[in-house]
Amino acid sequence: MMILMAFIRYPGIQDSTWFAGLTFFQLIFTCLIMQSLLLASVAPLNCSEPTTKSLLMAIREEVIDYSDARPVISLKTPTNVTVDLTLYGILGVNEKSQVLETYLWVRTRWQIEGLTWDPAECGTKKISLPREKIWFPDIVINEFMDENRAPDTYYVYVTSTGQVIDGRPFHIISSCKLDIYTFPFDFQNCTYTFNSYKHSRDDVQLFFYKPVKDIFKESLDLMTTKGEWELIDMLAEKPVYSFLEGAWDNLIVHIVLRRRATLYVVNLLIPSSFLLSLDIFSFLLPPQTVDRASFKMTLILGYTVFLLLMNDLLPVTGNNLPLINVFFSMCLALMVASLLETIVITNVLCGSRNFPPLPKWLKILVLKYMARLVCMRKSSDKHSEANRSEPTLYKNMMTNVPKKEQVSASPVTLSDLYLEEMKKISTDLLAIRHHIEEHFDNDSSSDEWMVFAQVLDRLFFMLYMIFVVVSLSTIMFLWLHSYNLDKRS
Repeated sequence: MMILMAFIRYPGIQDSTWFAGLTFFQLIFTCLIMQSLLLASVAPLNCSEPTTKSLLMAIREEVIDYSDARPVISLKTPTNVTVDLTLYGILGVNEKSQVLETYLWVRTRWQIEGLTWDPAECGTKKISLPREKIWFPDIVINEFMDENRAPDTYYVYVTSTGQVIDGRPFHIISSCKLDIYTFPFDFQNCTYTFNSYKHSRDDVQLFFYKPVKDIFKESLDLMTTKGEWELIDMLAEKPVYSFLEGAWDNLIVHIVLRRRATLYVVNLLIPSSFLLSLDIFSFLLPPQTVDRASFKMTLILGYTVFLLLMNDLLPVTGNNLPLINVFFSMCLALMVASLLETIVITNVLCGSRNFPPLPKWLKILVLKYMARLVCMRKSSDKHSEANRSEPTLYKNMMTNVPKKEQVSASPVTLSDLYLEEMKKISTDLLAIRHHIEEHFDNDSSSDEWMVFAQVLDRLFFMLYMIFVVVSLSTIMFLWLHSYNLDKRS
């Protein structure tokens, strides 16, 4: 400053030799001195007495009268705004509308350049002022889908160093891309993007007030809701737009949520597993009666009513189909397939008398090879031996019946009346013999169809069990694989 004053007061030294004598470092030193003098020219507020009235009058002249523009000495200087938030509650997730409802407390801080006061002279370190009386940044959350339903706050704090502290509650209904493929064991990653609505990063720059780990820990300690969702993690990032000019500065906060699956396991998965187990054990009922078919129909009806009652617990979304819906559809399809199998087997057992004899190739394929495959070979052998022995036994018995010629050739030892009666009895016995032979021929064919139905019933049961095990194992594998992927991401 003394050099400049000498330069102005004595024009005679304004020659080229003086400028040539100045080195580069002397010029830098001169510029630094001038900058420090300009900053020092911003004097602190002068309070006539340590009262609120005196402080307000001083602030009104320096701050309130200039609240229409950013509080900086030079408009080329950006205003640094720090953002701090606390997640107080997770109010709900709507899968159909793809929205997340939470309650946040957001605190922002920025500096009013040139505003300072002496706490001892003015009587306080901070003062609360109406928000509309000072300039504040228009920080918004881009994911907002509805108006803020939290109560309004009308005051901000201004400290003796010129820092403004603004705290506001937010009841946020925000958009969130939900993935419910692994429902009810799903994770959701929702984001909050903070930025200025009008000011570019040349005017307003955003920063986090503290590390996101501290934000996450504080949110866990202060969270008041213990509902369906729990907070797992919070992540933060600040995108860099070094290649763009006039872009908006952003802060992105990721909120990782996990659904509490106990309610859905108890109310949906366990009852479905019980009903499917009952359908499996229903194969122990005898297929020749209608008890098995009626039991399976009752199971299907009960499972349908169960799905209708539990429909409100299932998510509705158009992105993809949850695995739990595939599980329910598979259980219902298995029950229907087992009922159709019972209908086929019952039809074969009850209508076997009207069927033609079992073809030889089918008899060899089913009664010999398939019976051995399903561990029923001994039963089919015993049944076939019984069919061969019983007609022979009855035929041998009927051969002892005297024929008509023998009756007529017997010596006459009784009266003619007795003779005629014996002839009638012989004729009746011959007719009965023919009927019995036909009956045993039909019984042999019917028994073969019955054994055929029993072998098919055992085969269908084994295929049913294999399909149940494979289907459930596949769904469980997809569930675990997707769950681990969501957990790592």
